[in-house]
Amino acid sequence: MAKKKAKKAGKKRKPNAAFMKPMNPTAALGAVIGHGAMPRTEVTKKIWQYIKKNNLQDKKNRRNINADEKLKPVFGGKAQVSMFEMTKLVNKHLK
Repeated sequence: MAKKKAKKAGKKRKPNAAFMKPMNPTAALGAVIGHGAMPRTEVTKKIWQYIKKNNLQDKKNRRNINADEKLKPVFGGKAQVSMFEMTKLVNKHLK
């Protein structure tokens, strides 16, 4: 049994092709991250860079994101969303 575990640990995890497929952002999302096609992983990175640069994480509950004028259309007009809800809302803006 120890040999089987050693073999599994040596395998490198392959990235999921669905996450690596370039997606085109809508105009609202493009205003935040740029308009070029990019994989979902890159979209997430760019959104977090924007959130941190503009200090949009809620001070009391860091899991919530406060929307500014650019993010409000992406968040469906909501002033504040959770991190988990943000991912779902952003996916609606990728084609």
